[in-house]
Amino acid sequence: MNERAGVRRQIVREPKQTDIQRSCQCSPPRFVQPSRHNPMNQNRLFVGNLSYETMENDLQDYFSQAGAVTSVNLMMDKMTGKSRGFAFVEFATSEEANKAVEQFHNKEFQGRQLTVNIARPREERSQRWSGGRSEARPEQR
Repeated sequence: MNERAGVRRQIVREPKQTDIQRSCQCSPPRFVQPSRHNPMNQNRLFVGNLSYETMENDLQDYFSQAGAVTSVNLMMDKMTGKSRGFAFVEFATSEEANKAVEQFHNKEFQGRQLTVNIARPREERSQRWSGGRSEARPEQR
C-alpha cells in the first residue's frame, strides 16, 4: 500500500549562459544612483491652489512666460477624472524654475491665487491597510 499515485518528474535543462547572451542583443540594464548632494530636482515646481477647470495646456502656456517648460503633470482624481487642484511643472533649467517661482507665486490665475514652490521629494508613507483577517475582532473569530 505504499504506492505513489501519479507522480511524474520532468527534467528541465537550464539554458547555457551563451544562449542567453546570443538571444539578447541589448546592453545590460544599468542602475543610475541619484546624486546624494542634490536630492531635489531644482527644475520641477509644485503648483497648488489651481482651479478645478484648469487643463495641462493652460499651465503650459502660462508658465512658458518664464522659460522652456519641459513637462506639465496635472494631478487627476482616479475616481472622478477631475483635477485635484495641483500640478507639477518642469523647466529646462533651474534658473527658469526659480524665475517662475518669483514671477507666479501668489499671483492670480483663472480666479485663484497660485502657490508655486520648488517641488520636494515625495515623502514615504506608512502602510495603513493590513490586507488580511489576522486582525479580526475577537467577536468575529
